[in-house]
Amino acid sequence: MSEKNQVSSSKVKAGVRYFFRNLFDMRKDTMDHGELREMMEENTVIRGSNMWILMLAILIASIGLNVNSTAVIIGAMLISPLMSGILTMGYSLAVRDLAMLRRALTRFATQVVISLITSTLYFIITPLDIPTSEMIARTSPTIWDVLIALFGGIAGTIGNTRQKKSNVIPGVAIATALMPPLCTAGYGIATFQLRFLLGAFYLFAINTLFIMLSAAFVTKVLKIPANDIADIKKQKKIKRAVTVITVITVIPSILIGAVTVYTTVMERNITNYINNEFVFADTQVVQSSADNVNRVISVSLVGATVSDEVIDLLEKELVQYNLKDYTLRVTQNRTVIESENNDKITIAVQERTIQELNEQLAEQKAMLDEQRERLDGFERDMESRVDYIKLSRNASAVFTKLHDCYCGTMSGKDGEYVILTADVEEPLTEDETQTIKNWLILESGIERAELITSAPR
Repeated sequence: MSEKNQVSSSKVKAGVRYFFRNLFDMRKDTMDHGELREMMEENTVIRGSNMWILMLAILIASIGLNVNSTAVIIGAMLISPLMSGILTMGYSLAVRDLAMLRRALTRFATQVVISLITSTLYFIITPLDIPTSEMIARTSPTIWDVLIALFGGIAGTIGNTRQKKSNVIPGVAIATALMPPLCTAGYGIATFQLRFLLGAFYLFAINTLFIMLSAAFVTKVLKIPANDIADIKKQKKIKRAVTVITVITVIPSILIGAVTVYTTVMERNITNYINNEFVFADTQVVQSSADNVNRVISVSLVGATVSDEVIDLLEKELVQYNLKDYTLRVTQNRTVIESENNDKITIAVQERTIQELNEQLAEQKAMLDEQRERLDGFERDMESRVDYIKLSRNASAVFTKLHDCYCGTMSGKDGEYVILTADVEEPLTEDETQTIKNWLILESGIERAELITSAPR
């Protein structure tokens, strides 16, 4: 290769390196170190406005969890001021500013206590005490939550240290979900359910720790000057404590994540096994279930009977789906009926399905009977609500020709009707009689009315 070609090749390589270094350089638009430190110092100050915003955000998140509204929960996470304190703890840890770290921890611990008190009080007061799916989802953290907090913390710290702010912090607040676990822990305290308290607070601890560690990592990458600590032993002690806490926090999430992944893989393998192997012309799978603890796959079939030989072959196929430790249990039900032309028609009946349908039918019938009883009671109540004594007095007041009025109901061959008896000084005209009847029908709500008049004695 000529010297000219070598120079050209070196320029190309240098240009490529410069392009990618410039493309991924996160230090290019970083805030001035002094401004960044000033912002972090400000995040350690406890202000009344921040506390009010925090409590309102907690109440909004608690309501969202209580009514199972994802949109409301997201709104609460956008309002929450918790993220800034965690990023400050990571920053102070990276720059070895122990005084700032203590102030940030104090502020954050105060926020956590206030959040728990607020959410606990809400769940004590609210009449809705049944856990929702949004609450339950916050009680079983896994390794995936660790990764989300880790990557979210990195993104949040990068966005927080830019000269020009973006919407990274709100996005990280939504992704890492700090508020919902705290509120769920408050629900656990209010309802004395340890599972919700420990599971949710563990998720909150995971998010807090790994956002903080991510912030410390990015701060180191940005090469922000760190304070000198004269006491080397103290510095090593802090690093050791952070390492131990990290390991203790990660291990349970890894175990839970491993169980989740294993269960998901097994369920997928079982589904593929049933869908691919239980394919028959005259037989269908009506129900299937798997007991992963005892490693038993139960399948209920309807249709033509599957022979024992075929079932043995099906059981051998379990190995092909990584289910060699599982046992296959097949249930078949059928009845044979003779048709008029002596052809045998096999009708398979799933007994459990029929039983469930009968139970549903009985429940529907009971509900219908209950509704009918309520309707009859309502009609009787409507009848009993007519105050005939008051109606009699009103009749005398409205129609001055009527005296000593008495009102009530009677039943005849045409049904029920309201009747009014009264004394009159002189006979009523047909129009007057009809007017009084119409008034009785309107006031009593009964479709028929009769008027009986007599001369006073």
